[in-house]
Amino acid sequence: MAILIFKLRHVPDDEAFEIRELLDANNIDFYETSAGVFNISMPGLWLKNKDQLQIARQLIDDYQQSRQTSAQEDYAEAQRQGMARTFWDIFKEAPVRYIIFILTIILICFIMIFAFFKF
Repeated sequence: MAILIFKLRHVPDDEAFEIRELLDANNIDFYETSAGVFNISMPGLWLKNKDQLQIARQLIDDYQQSRQTSAQEDYAEAQRQGMARTFWDIFKEAPVRYIIFILTIILICFIMIFAFFKF
């Protein structure tokens, strides 16, 4: 029976590619499923051989730890150089969208509170 070893939903393409290469380089037998036509299935990497689970899990965990460390170092370097994106930078890219989100949240809260006190 196949075992899901790595979910691919919301995973960057470069990370998925590197995980596939890592498994191939270590002779781990796996296959990949896609999200399907309607994007409702589970995209992921599945192990064919249950005996390779510990090795594959350790390889993926080590890879993700090194990727996390690298991303944190890149972010720290961007902060030192003053190039890190802040909330204000993101807001300035699409202010109308954020204002609409905030107004929608306020409207929903108002409707919920109004309905509660009306009953």
